[in-house]
Amino acid sequence: MSEKTIPILPCRTIPPVLDFYIALGFEVTFRQQSPNPYAVVERGGIQLQFFGMKQYEPTSSVSTCYVLTDDVDGLHEAFRAGLKAAYGRIPTRGLPRIGPLKNMSYGVRQFLMTDPGGNCIRVGQPTSEDQRHRPAPQETFARALHMASLFADSKDDPAGAAKIIDRVLRLDDERPTPVQLFRLLVLRADVSGRLGDSTTAATALDTAAALPLTPEERESLHDDIERLDDLRDQEPR
Repeated sequence: MSEKTIPILPCRTIPPVLDFYIALGFEVTFRQQSPNPYAVVERGGIQLQFFGMKQYEPTSSVSTCYVLTDDVDGLHEAFRAGLKAAYGRIPTRGLPRIGPLKNMSYGVRQFLMTDPGGNCIRVGQPTSEDQRHRPAPQETFARALHMASLFADSKDDPAGAAKIIDRVLRLDDERPTPVQLFRLLVLRADVSGRLGDSTTAATALDTAAALPLTPEERESLHDDIERLDDLRDQEPR
């Protein structure tokens, strides 16, 4: 026997959702306007189906699905390039948006993107056979990064993530390494943008960008530096 699972996701209207996935390199393989709005998009082995609901509120959506890949970096790069070509920038806030690549504590490297319908698509590549959450680190700043990332991306609680970061950065008797500080500041800017606090976001980004880093430190911060650049592109001009 051979089975296949296909998610069917809601949206208020079909056209902006299709425009989004076309920008990502998907092909529209089916579209129906009546008796009910419906569409199908495909890219390689990924197939997503959508149905329209006039009363649907995308900003309140909790619908999601997971896409497994053996080249998460390649897909992230291709999707970012497609979105930049279509929108003139890489959208990181609001709807639609695409998030950064992250090595998660449960053995996957992944990114999240949310389409105009509010559907969150998690795209990940396993990095370990053990998919359970790793214990939080004991070191102060590593633990704060671990917990704040979970609040920001797994729990979708940017306010909770902000509190964790602010608390640890106010410590007088301990200081983070430059790499830890950079990551904390970029994450703080990220969640500030989601909370509509552009002033705090800009301050965190400027502080992170001004940190003196060695070439080795910059190499280890590749994903975070990419995120900083994306966030700066979203700043009001």
